[in-house]
This record gives sequence, structure tokens and C-alpha cells, in this order.
Amino acid sequence: MTMKKTGKSRVRASTVSDLRPEYRFEYRKAKPNRFAGQAAEDRVVVVLERDVARVFPDSRSVNNALRALAEIANRKARRAAK
Repeated sequence: MTMKKTGKSRVRASTVSDLRPEYRFEYRKAKPNRFAGQAAEDRVVVVLERDVARVFPDSRSVNNALRALAEIANRKARRAAK
């Protein structure tokens, strides 16, 4: 049994005006991602809430505070184990 070839269907290329507003993107207004390349593989990115971010303005201050807290938690755990 052979199949008949039908005429080629033509698909109309969509134009920008055919897209929904949420899919329209103005490439001339695009800016480079300022965070690209900053997160190394051994890092974890965490989003701070605004009130916490006011107290800890940069990653160094957050890491120092968490290291101090981890040290306190480790001391308490060692004391409890004795």
C-alpha cells in the first residue's frame, strides 16, 4: 500500500505582534547578568530576607556570622556528649 503525497502545508512565521505580551522581549533594553560567573561550583546561593540582608550586607559578613554560630553549636554538642 502506498501513501499519496499531499501538498506541502505552509506554516506562517509568527511575527512579534502575534505573540502574547508576556513573550515579547525588548532585546535593546537587555543588560548583562551581573551575577553570571560569580557562583563557583563549590558555592551555594541563598536568598536572604530584607531584614537579614540589612544586617549582613555582603557574603563575608554572612559567612563569618554562620561560622561563629557553627562553632558555638559544635561546642555545645561536644559538652553534651561528655
